[in-house]
Amino acid sequence: MELVIRRTEGLDNGPQEVEVVERKGLGHPDSLCDALADEFSQALCQFTFDRFGLVLHHNVDKALLWAGSSQPAFGGGEILRPIEIFLAGRATQEFRGETIPVEEIARECCLNWLRGHLHALNADRDVCIRCLVRPASADLVDLYLRQQQTGIRLANDTSIGVGYAPLSELERVVIGVEAELNAPGIKHEFPEFGEDIKIMGIRRGDAVSLTLACAFVDRYLSGLEDYLEGRRKLAARAGKIALGILGREVAVEVNTADDPGSGRIYLTVTGTSAEAGDDGEVGRGNRANGLITPYRPMSMEAVAGKNPVTHVGKLYNFAATRICSAIVEALPEVESARCLLVSQIGRPVRDPRLVDVEIRAPQTWPIGEMRPRIEDLVRDQLERLDTFWRVSTPGHHEPDSRGSTRPWNP
Repeated sequence: MELVIRRTEGLDNGPQEVEVVERKGLGHPDSLCDALADEFSQALCQFTFDRFGLVLHHNVDKALLWAGSSQPAFGGGEILRPIEIFLAGRATQEFRGETIPVEEIARECCLNWLRGHLHALNADRDVCIRCLVRPASADLVDLYLRQQQTGIRLANDTSIGVGYAPLSELERVVIGVEAELNAPGIKHEFPEFGEDIKIMGIRRGDAVSLTLACAFVDRYLSGLEDYLEGRRKLAARAGKIALGILGREVAVEVNTADDPGSGRIYLTVTGTSAEAGDDGEVGRGNRANGLITPYRPMSMEAVAGKNPVTHVGKLYNFAATRICSAIVEALPEVESARCLLVSQIGRPVRDPRLVDVEIRAPQTWPIGEMRPRIEDLVRDQLERLDTFWRVSTPGHHEPDSRGSTRPWNP
């Protein structure tokens, strides 16, 4: 492993005059594709480990959501054509003479996830799951299975992973507001709020504004005034959540494309625009830390659906973030950290070709003397990748006060 540790002179997000952060919420079509691809991957991991004692090769990181059509109406509309979800990729379909029921696994895990996360969607009636997975290439399967003989997991791609810590105030606000608005308790209190909530946050100096798009559920609204009142309640709740995180007021606007006078409002049957308004695809939404951050280092890699054992396109994006979080937590003098990991196909996952760590700290802080400590933190996080698949789940992570993340089980 070639490890580079250097001091960054560039401005971090906090001091910059302008910052923009986006999050596509739980029910957004792109987020649905990410979640279902990763749920499919996790189900394949669990099935093959339970059956054979090891996780078999797969990459199911290609998913497309084809929106249906609907006719929303106050008091309850109807779905005219179902949402179609196409799951594509490669997976081991036969091992030791036993057929692996890939299509059955895909359908069951995806429908279960949808049933458990979209409160207004009838997944069995309104969604069609189409599995387009074919067998994996022989060379990648062979590379994957070498770990049985050597005990060493080998990278199945040459790729880049990036991460940073801590999260900025705006990043914490955007991810925190969406998480709470889509919490089960909120849905019980306000069932008219759909899960398709997208947030665009803008900070100019200390002033923060949030633009929210929320798919309201028609059956819980009696008319236009009820909808407008629901919109006011959503804005107020979002502002309250943001105030609790920031300690100061933020400006909140909701569904700014509405034209109530002509009856054009964001009303849905299911609480997601996937029913008619918007298609979705893996990799077009949130990055590995759950945010879209154009002012930060980001990878183009789609992490969802890649196997969590050897696919560095997934592993290194999470590892880079955790390395930064570990450094920031362990070394209070460090204001922020950035990390870039480069893999090399066929090389051990725990041994990247390059690790580049940038540290932002006071000029008096002895970065050279701290190198052994930083190297220990880097190696510790890389060692943890061997068990990552047991704890990893779809791409949502809850930040703590300094921007650390931990996997969660939705």
